[in-house]
Amino acid sequence: MIVKKATLDIVCGITSKLPDTGQPEVAFAGKSNVGKSSLINALMNRKSLARTSAQPGKTQTINFYHINDEMYLVDLPGYGYAKASIEIKEKWGKMIERYLFSSKNLKAVFLLIDIRHEPSENDKLMYSWIASQGFEPVVIATKLDKIKRSQLQKQISLVRKSLGIPAESKLYAFSAQTKQGRDEIWEEIERLINVDSQN
Repeated sequence: MIVKKATLDIVCGITSKLPDTGQPEVAFAGKSNVGKSSLINALMNRKSLARTSAQPGKTQTINFYHINDEMYLVDLPGYGYAKASIEIKEKWGKMIERYLFSSKNLKAVFLLIDIRHEPSENDKLMYSWIASQGFEPVVIATKLDKIKRSQLQKQISLVRKSLGIPAESKLYAFSAQTKQGRDEIWEEIERLINVDSQN
């Protein structure tokens, strides 16, 4: 997709009513330091529309980015941030749950995993929970530039095995530094939106 226009359109906090945007939405979930904001900025061709932070756990809202006035990229709060209180974690969890369960326009959920490490228990829980809501999670393995090319297949196999990703399901490796994987992810987003709209 050629992104001609991208704006932060809606910000939902813990008590906010979720919007009915009336347009296709694609959501991004992942732990707090996995690089969600960097991925979303890369997809939008913007340097800092989605705020990246050296301080994990900064995204405490659901942020709706409007693309070309025709669809939304939805940034969900990062999970698994160790320094957040249990109460805050529960609120983030409920917010994510409420959105995934009740959005009328959600077409796909992308789950971001750090390619350098075996998926955490939180990652596994999130993968299972997304699947239980009727979505087939599309996994994006981030921080591709942090590993050697020779390690790629081994790390992808580790992510697949740990999460129990079916062999036929796609997994995308992505680097925020080089933008490798960006075009393939956009192709998948467009396919999911179009396939869904034709059903």
